[in-house]
Amino acid sequence: MLEPGALPASSARYLNTALVLFLPAACLVGETRLITFALAPHFFMPARLRRAILSMAALTLLPVAGWGLLWRPEAYVLFLNSVAALATFTFSSFFGAWILRIIEQSIGRAGLIAELDASREEVARLSAEHGAASERECMSREIHDTLAQGFTSLLMLVQAVRSEMDTDPAEAHRHLDLMEVTARQNLAEARALVSGGAPADLDSGSLPDAVRRLAARHDPPAAVTMTGEVRPLSAALEVVALRTCQESLTYCAKHAGPGASAVLSLVYAPSTLTVSVRDTGRGFDPTAPSPGYGLRGLAARAAEAGGTASVDSARPGGTTVTVTLPIP
Repeated sequence: MLEPGALPASSARYLNTALVLFLPAACLVGETRLITFALAPHFFMPARLRRAILSMAALTLLPVAGWGLLWRPEAYVLFLNSVAALATFTFSSFFGAWILRIIEQSIGRAGLIAELDASREEVARLSAEHGAASERECMSREIHDTLAQGFTSLLMLVQAVRSEMDTDPAEAHRHLDLMEVTARQNLAEARALVSGGAPADLDSGSLPDAVRRLAARHDPPAAVTMTGEVRPLSAALEVVALRTCQESLTYCAKHAGPGASAVLSLVYAPSTLTVSVRDTGRGFDPTAPSPGYGLRGLAARAAEAGGTASVDSARPGGTTVTVTLPIP
């Protein structure tokens, strides 16, 4: 008999009941042993292989022994029935073990599929987190290159106006006009960020025009030079070029020192666009840690476009920022 501890109690009761009902009938009537094939799957599916084989031995061999003791058949008849019972036991055990092996493999595959689904969910989660982090990094860079720089320019202009109101009213009024232009530009950049459109300067003209307008807002106005065949480029490439000029001019305004002039250069080659911004300020030590987020963001933006960025500076020889971008 099967013990309930070996398998669920309900299955043990069911199989024990089947044995109790089958064995007496199989001992009394030999043809009853034909239903052994029908009962074999019932023993192999819920029980472990060893217990299932022992149960099949009882199911196939005990009826023959009981039938022989009860009816005392001739020796050859008992031998034939014994051989048939042994064949039934062998056949059932072999195919029962084979089916159990298939079930085990199916359970293993189901576990692997569950692990694969879990791995896919984890990959999807990590991808979403990476995408969110990249989006935050991109938005931080855009805010730094537009709104933060505009506010910095406004603060510097406010400080200039305060010192000029009494001593140089004309210059103060010029700076006030520049403050108005910068504030309007910042508002346009904020709207462009919200709508996901192109930078305000590029939205209303070409890259050279945008660079000239940017240079005119610088204090003092920066010079602009163009070399090579000027032609429209991809929006992404022109955004990187414009942001390079913005960040470089902002760095010049904050760190180059009062009165430092700047020159913006765009060099159109057949396969590259080189953006160069050179100022005549006091410079800094290139081996020291980066003086701010802006230059690091500038290098990251250039790398995303497949280009390179370099910063050359010397005390007191000024600073030159050069970004080379490939043209597809």
